[in-house]
Amino acid sequence: MSYSVLDLSPVREGGSIREALNNSLDLARHAERWGYRRFWLAEHHNMPGIASAATSIVIGHVAAGTETILVGAGGIMLPNHSPLVIAEQFGTLEALHPGRIEVGLGRAPGTDMMTLRALRRSYESAETFPDDVVELMHWFKPATPDQAVRAVPGNGQNVPVWILGSSTFGAQLAAQLGLPYAFASHFAPTHLMDAIEIYRARFRPSERLQKPHVMLGVNVVAAETQEEARVLRTSLLQSFVNLRRGRPAQLPPPDANFERTLNAAERTMIDQMLSCSVWGDPDTVTQGLRAFQQHTGADELMLTAHVFDHGARLRSYEIAAAGLAR
Repeated sequence: MSYSVLDLSPVREGGSIREALNNSLDLARHAERWGYRRFWLAEHHNMPGIASAATSIVIGHVAAGTETILVGAGGIMLPNHSPLVIAEQFGTLEALHPGRIEVGLGRAPGTDMMTLRALRRSYESAETFPDDVVELMHWFKPATPDQAVRAVPGNGQNVPVWILGSSTFGAQLAAQLGLPYAFASHFAPTHLMDAIEIYRARFRPSERLQKPHVMLGVNVVAAETQEEARVLRTSLLQSFVNLRRGRPAQLPPPDANFERTLNAAERTMIDQMLSCSVWGDPDTVTQGLRAFQQHTGADELMLTAHVFDHGARLRSYEIAAAGLAR
């Protein structure tokens, strides 16, 4: 089983955008040595705790500082963009880093309604998502002699394309187009098993992919002891609660007493949204990740770790990789 990294370039309280982006590169370099297959960054807007809004630029930053790990988007929110512009951006990245660039595509805006208007987009843009995916793949194909408009760079580079999803819609589209599928189980696990079943049952082989490939997101917080991991995990819990309260913020430091402040509704929300999470000491994390993979039949796991201290975040990914590599 392959394992990969989803990094949101977290901006921690008291930190800076520059620190967050440099930490992402440092994490990618370590992940490359620890055997992670790919390193993805995500497009979010108007989020004080996420530094990867200009996703293609951050991908270039990470790819330039690494050597072998695949670097991509998890994902690009395609309704926010022209497919031609995305083809040009990722065609440029592929030209600079041949064979190492890929793009995962999402249908959601990755932001709120006011920011969506600032992006000059609307929720109706998502209605053309399937057609936009097909158009993007068209721009990656070799241009024909009579083709009036071309993606330069982009044409002929055949950048790998993934479909992302948190519902059954993405599963159906990925199956129909014969593309690999990544499910956001790390924050929206409700339809996980239904989406996997639909994708595998309806998958049509394509020139890009001959058999279905499922990658699942998992929150991971690993440390030397169960108690240390429990405390480190509270940064993630605080972030989710802040987001649900409509007050997104920078990644907060751990608070050992935070869970005691939650009301019943907040506890239920956290239990539901973070049900695909593994935390604890090395043995607990290894067993948890392997049990999750066996339960779902995932071909690949994409781990994300919202840990305040960068050194502790590195250690979390290192522990997880060591367990999965055994």
